[in-house]
Amino acid sequence: MSKVRVGIPKLLHNGHLGAPEMDTSPNVMEEGGLLQRLEEWGCEVADRKTATLTEEEEKAYGARYRMALASSHLADIVADQIRGGLLPVGLLSNCNGLMGMLAGHQRAGDGWKPLRVGLVWIDAHGDFNTPETSLSGMLGGMPVAVSTGLCLHHIRRACGLDPPLSMKYVTMVGVRDTDPWEQYLIDTHDISQITVDEVRRLSPAIDMEIDRLSTLTDLIYVHVDLDVLDPEDIPGAHLPVEDGPTADELAETLEIMFENPKAAGFGLASYPARRDTERLGLKSVYRLVEGVIKGVKNRG
Repeated sequence: MSKVRVGIPKLLHNGHLGAPEMDTSPNVMEEGGLLQRLEEWGCEVADRKTATLTEEEEKAYGARYRMALASSHLADIVADQIRGGLLPVGLLSNCNGLMGMLAGHQRAGDGWKPLRVGLVWIDAHGDFNTPETSLSGMLGGMPVAVSTGLCLHHIRRACGLDPPLSMKYVTMVGVRDTDPWEQYLIDTHDISQITVDEVRRLSPAIDMEIDRLSTLTDLIYVHVDLDVLDPEDIPGAHLPVEDGPTADELAETLEIMFENPKAAGFGLASYPARRDTERLGLKSVYRLVEGVIKGVKNRG
């Protein structure tokens, strides 16, 4: 098979209130050995870009809003990469980058009409809170709810994601730590689930869910918050949750997912660069990317 052509879009803006606005962990993921490994795996890195604000946008009020504006630039990068036949491997400071990655897939078509985008959400947390249900008020606990049109419409539109995703376009994987009202929303909207146990067993449910999404949508975006992994495989995770899959187990699941030709993009969020002092988590990051590349190479 010919080389897998890869693009690397990055978003450093994190959108967290009361925290430094920029997070350099995506740079660590890229510069710690990813480019060399991609070459070893038979890939060509054809494009590398970081989403940045214009001088005028830098003056916009509010860290969340500036994150959303940067996400719109991320969407442009991702859309260009997909249209150019590249596989975007997004390196994101945290899960607030979801909206920009989805928007990029949505606007990757040739015409004016937005594409229908499926989302595989791989995270220990549902991130399906709204301002009304959230116990913490953190935007980082809301991106799936924002992306599906439940709340913060101005943020979603500023990211470029319009219309929002249909609930039936979403599959959650490995989610095991939710707030009570967040879980109520997940259940009420009947969001499809793949459990950690199904990941470990490489259950047929994985193929079934990807096939389901592929019949409903034009493209599928697969998003990983690294805290989905068992804490031993991601030391220093911001919000660790016990009993997650290992990096090897999740990589095998990603391989299955990316055998489907509609799996058009991949994103990695929330790498704890400062706390991963021995870079064990970085090895997990690269193992997941390797699984994605293997899956693409397995396509018939």
